[in-house]
Amino acid sequence: MIVPMKKVFILLQAKDAEGALSNLRAMGLLHIEHQQPPKGEDINLLQNDLSVIANALEIISGNEEFKEGSLDKKESLADWKYTAQHIIDLQKRLSYLEDYARTLKSKIEEWRQWGDFDPLQIKALEKNNIFIGFYRIPLKEMSLLPETVAVEKIFIKSAVAHCMITSLGKVGIPFKEIPLPALSLNQMQQRLEEENKVVNLIKAELKKEISFYPALFEKKQQLQKELEFHQALGGMGKTGEIVYVSGFAPVETEGMLLKAARGNQWGVLVREPSAEDNVPVLIKNPAWIAVIRPIFKFLEILPGYRELDISLLFLVFFSIFFGVLIGDAGYGLVYILLTFLLQRKARKKKLDTGNFFIFYILSFCAIIWGVLTGTFFGQEWVLKAGYKPLAPVLTDETGLQRFCFFLGALHLSIAHGWRAVLKAPSLSALGDLGWMCVLWSAFFIAKTLILGDAFPSFCIWLLISGVALIILFTNPQKNILKSLEEWIAWLVTLPLSFMSNFADVVSYIRLFAVGMAGVAIADAFNAMAAMIGKGNMFMIMLAAFVALIGNALGIVLGPVSVLVHGVRLNLLEFSGHMGLSWSGSPYKPLKE
Repeated sequence: MIVPMKKVFILLQAKDAEGALSNLRAMGLLHIEHQQPPKGEDINLLQNDLSVIANALEIISGNEEFKEGSLDKKESLADWKYTAQHIIDLQKRLSYLEDYARTLKSKIEEWRQWGDFDPLQIKALEKNNIFIGFYRIPLKEMSLLPETVAVEKIFIKSAVAHCMITSLGKVGIPFKEIPLPALSLNQMQQRLEEENKVVNLIKAELKKEISFYPALFEKKQQLQKELEFHQALGGMGKTGEIVYVSGFAPVETEGMLLKAARGNQWGVLVREPSAEDNVPVLIKNPAWIAVIRPIFKFLEILPGYRELDISLLFLVFFSIFFGVLIGDAGYGLVYILLTFLLQRKARKKKLDTGNFFIFYILSFCAIIWGVLTGTFFGQEWVLKAGYKPLAPVLTDETGLQRFCFFLGALHLSIAHGWRAVLKAPSLSALGDLGWMCVLWSAFFIAKTLILGDAFPSFCIWLLISGVALIILFTNPQKNILKSLEEWIAWLVTLPLSFMSNFADVVSYIRLFAVGMAGVAIADAFNAMAAMIGKGNMFMIMLAAFVALIGNALGIVLGPVSVLVHGVRLNLLEFSGHMGLSWSGSPYKPLKE
């Protein structure tokens, strides 16, 4: 459920502002709403410090040694600024040297076939009126060179002669001269070796800095909290010697805030948020519903404060969608095993493991669907082996499509049913009941048009009833005479809304299409493996490899299809009928 909030104003003398905010931060209840853009020298300094430490942490986390998990040794920090800046300076020097080394390698490759020579000696010969130049000249144009020059073909590539031309005095050559390198080939190779040695030394130094990551990360969190504090201080409203801070706090914390205000002699005003307020959202649910929270966090979505929390429905239907889209008990077992291994690894690092439970639930749903349909790393071989599916209707294409249409009508009807319950006893609730009638009419129409089922006679009356309820009760408070233009405009767009409802119900067929495609891919690879795996041991191993590749493809692409289709059906189709905009901002109280 979405926790109800109170709008809180606290007034105090300017001299007590910092102490009051320290007390509020210790309480950790008030989500601050700035009265003016926070600014000040302290804020600028903290932002600069955060930029430095974030840069240093990014450099460390990008180190290959860090990716391998070498955080066994955790060092404390004596001077975090020196350490962070040292890491940044090392990275800058490393980047410069690596760029220079790449340039040297390119130059070495460019001049390797020319041989080794000293560019300085060539330039010194010019004082004696001896000029040496390097050119690329097409073989068919060699005759254009003056007869007074000596030409040495160093090598020929793609009908182009790479030549050294020597002349007494400056002679006009009708081709572009290749600029000499700054160093000889031998000098470039020596310099590259030296640069590589320095690069390795810097990398070794950066590797040592990995041990400072936990301390730097902790310092970054402290700086972020300090920045929040100073932003709250700088964002306070001010009138003469009186300053005030406003924000939002959960209803159940009102008594604590009033008690703190009395104890510190603050002026305080607590009221209901207005329609114009951007109220933050705090969702609290029982643990068995809260397992869906990692999905919301990953998608970065929150319902608006005045909207509904659909966590339970999202969990139920997202789990069903996952089971249908993955649809393979073998894949479900693989996901459970991967989840167990990752959870075990996180537990060893003493990280929060609560986020893993949703993946156990989703994997279990895939196993259930696989058992119902007889799908275990593919379906065809399981059925041929004699396994009888517990729900054979779900193995039939028509039966599965019928189930998807039913699931869509049910899912969307729940949205309108919930809205009707919230609107009751207002007559506008009947408008949502009308949309439920239209949705189930769309279900029967879809079965008739797409699956060829007989169209039930009562469906006509169901559709007529739904249309009548929608027209009469969607906006019963409006006077049709006073808002005739609005009514006409609404009636004109109403057929489009009916078509949209039909399309929304039919869109659930994506569950059938994607789920069956996954099974078909697995069956295709299994069939190829069966054809190959005859004869010697090598062919059997090759067949096992083909089957492994096919099923690995399904295991990897399955979750992607869930994110694309399973999430869409909840966030677009269902939320559209529910009236959810997902415009909420998270509740983030000022706290230590």
